[in-house]
Amino acid sequence: MDVKQKMKEILEAESKAILNIPVTDDYERAVELIVEQVHRRGGKLVTSGMGKCGQIADNIATTFSSTGIPAIFLHPSEAQHGDLGVLQGNDVMLLLSNSGRTREIISLLALARDLYKQVKFIVITGNKDSELATQADVCLWTGGAPEVCPLGLTPTTSTTMMTVMGDVLVVNTMLATGFTKEQYALRHHGGYLGVKAKEV
Repeated sequence: MDVKQKMKEILEAESKAILNIPVTDDYERAVELIVEQVHRRGGKLVTSGMGKCGQIADNIATTFSSTGIPAIFLHPSEAQHGDLGVLQGNDVMLLLSNSGRTREIISLLALARDLYKQVKFIVITGNKDSELATQADVCLWTGGAPEVCPLGLTPTTSTTMMTVMGDVLVVNTMLATGFTKEQYALRHHGGYLGVKAKEV
């Protein structure tokens, strides 16, 4: 096996997948929803996903929190055992599921709507025709590129795309709210970034 050649193929495949993520008006709608519910109305962003998607959702939540949008990751299984109580009426949920059929995520959406009918949902998925996509207020489609995993199963390309799509939401929300370096410094005190943020 030529590892370097395979590496080039993987880089090319994942780069192509990122460049082919559909650029739609839904991103503007998603940003507006986050700004309205969290920045203006004092709610928070609640992200969720199962398995690898959950790890990406957790990362998106922490990035949003450090850039002026209070966010928390809610594990979809734990939500059924009391953790759904973290949800409030002004919150907006960001749900990740590549298949759009993840049982725990579909259940979470239903349970959240039973608790607060007004809660809005943004979904990132690789299946724009799925049950989850059709129930969302805003659906962000990855484009559905195949995984680079040789089995075609392990979340690889899909999680790369979801990470990038999360970055798109974070950066555009920062621009929409006028988030500054000074505000970043108030939230990030430690490490290299804490020092960098405090530089005049």
